[in-house]
Amino acid sequence: MFETLQRNVDKTMRAGSRAMQTTNAFNPNEDSVAQRTYDSFVKGTAKLLYDCREGQPVEDLTDTEAVYTALKEAYGDSHWAPIEGLVDLATDPLTPNAVFWRFYLNQIAESADNWINKYEWNDLLSLDDPIKPGDQIAIGFDGSLRSDSTAIVGCRLRDGKLFLIHLQEKPDHDDDWQVNTFLVDKAMRQARDTYRVEWVCVDPSYWQNLVGVWALDFKEMDRDGRDIVFEFPPQQRKKMVASVERFHTAVVLGQEICHDGDKDLARHITNTVTYEVPQGLLITKENPNSKKKIDAAMAAVLAYEARGLAIDDGRMKIRRKARMRTY
Repeated sequence: MFETLQRNVDKTMRAGSRAMQTTNAFNPNEDSVAQRTYDSFVKGTAKLLYDCREGQPVEDLTDTEAVYTALKEAYGDSHWAPIEGLVDLATDPLTPNAVFWRFYLNQIAESADNWINKYEWNDLLSLDDPIKPGDQIAIGFDGSLRSDSTAIVGCRLRDGKLFLIHLQEKPDHDDDWQVNTFLVDKAMRQARDTYRVEWVCVDPSYWQNLVGVWALDFKEMDRDGRDIVFEFPPQQRKKMVASVERFHTAVVLGQEICHDGDKDLARHITNTVTYEVPQGLLITKENPNSKKKIDAAMAAVLAYEARGLAIDDGRMKIRRKARMRTY
């Protein structure tokens, strides 16, 4: 709708057409129109007026004096705003912190249940030392057949560098679409031929037959006859919770994990939200009908788990510098 309106404004600007947007602070994980407008302003787009009042940052929302000051700053001369009443909302258990920051202090903030925000993910970007043929890697696979997307993600053993190997996504308006299983199989086998694949963790749901074929073929191709492909069903909550936590901890600490900047992988990672089960936190879509894909995020978790399992099994070959000996 926005794009249609904007085109009409552009075509009639000589007649005086202008566009005005008014909104609360945007969630930077949603790629909203508000965010695109803000990014355009930051880049210095001509003839764009951006006017925003933000309350000063308040991390401790129990500090009522700081909250009151920030609210006064955000609302400015809006004398009708019930500032005193809004102060009470800051500590109301029904008001998540992210909601208060966005909708009352007008501060840009991620959703409260967001798993990894784009700033945390961007901090892990590593353009040096790209993935090369022959590198030792682990692989994670998460797939659907018709209703969602299918992804294969690799993770280099020696530094935890993540990269997207293959992705198929259901188009928004194609109910007859289904995953091309031939291309999935081809991508997995090309990865096996290109890199030294030491461990593969797969979600076998809907893919049991192909996963079985991979397991047999990859073992046969391994020079030591080792098992390479392992099923890792997300329904095993205790194991999955541990894998999600391990991945998230690595991201927060910025240790033993990085990525090559793939935009699709970043989009899936930042689309993901958390939900609580008795065993801990798991990851999912923001709602069951959401069009925001997360399968590459799940595949990344499985790839990182596969890396850890491969290292624990002693499969990582450590590069050693040659020493010159003289006699």
